[in-house]
Amino acid sequence: MDRFLLVATTEGLVVYRRRAGDWEQATRTLSERRVESVSAHGRIIVAGTTDGVFRSEDLGQSWSISSDGLTQPHVRWLAHHPDYSGVVLAGTEPAAIYLSWDDGQNWEERPEVAELRDEHGWYLPYSPEAGCVRGFAFHGQRAYAAVEQGGLLRSDDGGVTWQLAEGSNGEPRTPPTGFVHPDVHSVAVHPRSPDLVLAPTGGGFYRTEDGGTSWTQLYGTYCRAVWADPSDAASLILGPADSVDRNGRIEMSKDGGRTWRDASQGLDTPWSRYMVNRFVQVDYELLAVLSNGELLSAPLESLQWTRILPGAGRVLAVMPMQA
Repeated sequence: MDRFLLVATTEGLVVYRRRAGDWEQATRTLSERRVESVSAHGRIIVAGTTDGVFRSEDLGQSWSISSDGLTQPHVRWLAHHPDYSGVVLAGTEPAAIYLSWDDGQNWEERPEVAELRDEHGWYLPYSPEAGCVRGFAFHGQRAYAAVEQGGLLRSDDGGVTWQLAEGSNGEPRTPPTGFVHPDVHSVAVHPRSPDLVLAPTGGGFYRTEDGGTSWTQLYGTYCRAVWADPSDAASLILGPADSVDRNGRIEMSKDGGRTWRDASQGLDTPWSRYMVNRFVQVDYELLAVLSNGELLSAPLESLQWTRILPGAGRVLAVMPMQA
C-alpha cells in the first residue's frame, strides 16, 4: 500500500504520495475552497470547508458536496472513528456535532450539543459565532470533543450522545479550581486508558486520569497542540506560547509534565508572532502545523525540525493515510 499525506490549506487540498522517503505531489484539488480539516478511510476522503463537507471516493481525483443533514456548513474538524467502520464526526462553528454512519454521505446533528451551547453562552473572541468544536479523540466507545470557549465534551457510546465532562462546567469564563479551562483547542486520549486525556487550552495544558472528572494543570500558558508517545504516557511534546501567537515554541517532558525543556532543535524560537496549532505523527516523524501556515517535520528520535512542503500553501491541517 502507498503512504499519502493529505494537506488542507486555505486554497484547497493537496495530496502527496511518499516516494523514496520524500513527499511528491499527487493531486491539488478543491482550490476554490478553504479546507480546514480532512479525514480519510481507505480510498474515501472527506474534507471540511467553510461551505460544508466534500467527499471523494478516488483519492481526491473527483469530489461531490456531501452535506445532507449538515445545517451548520462551517466545518472546523472532521474525524473518522478508528474503531467503527463508516462512522465520521464533524465539529462546526457555531459549536455543533454531526454524526455520519455512511462515511460522510449523510449527517445527523447531536442536538444536545447545541442545547449546551445556547444554555451556557459559548462564544469565540474572534468571531460572532457561538463557539466551535475543533477536535475529537477516541478510545473504543469513549470519545471526547474540544470546544473553544465552551469546555470538554464526553461521549460513552462512540459519539452518538454527548455531555459535558464532569470536570468541565460549560461556562466560557475562568473555571473553578480542579476544572479544565473552557477554551479547549484540541484533545488527545492516550492508548493506555480511555480515562487519560490531555487538553491544550487558552489557560494552559491540562491532564485528567479519571475521564475528565478532575484535572491537573501541567503548563501555565496558552497552548493549542500536544503529542503523547503512544508507548509512554509520560513522554509529551507541547507547543506553548506566552499568549495568542506570541513567543511560540516547542517543549518536551519525559516525566509526565512535571518538568519541561526546549525541543526546538533546528528552529529559531521563540517565534514572536506564531505558534504550533497541531502535532500529527506520521510513522517515525512528527509534523507540526504552525499558525502562520508553515509545516514542520522532525524525526521522533532526534526532534531536529525542518520546514517541508513549502509549495502546499498556507497549511491548516494534515492527515496521513494508506491506500
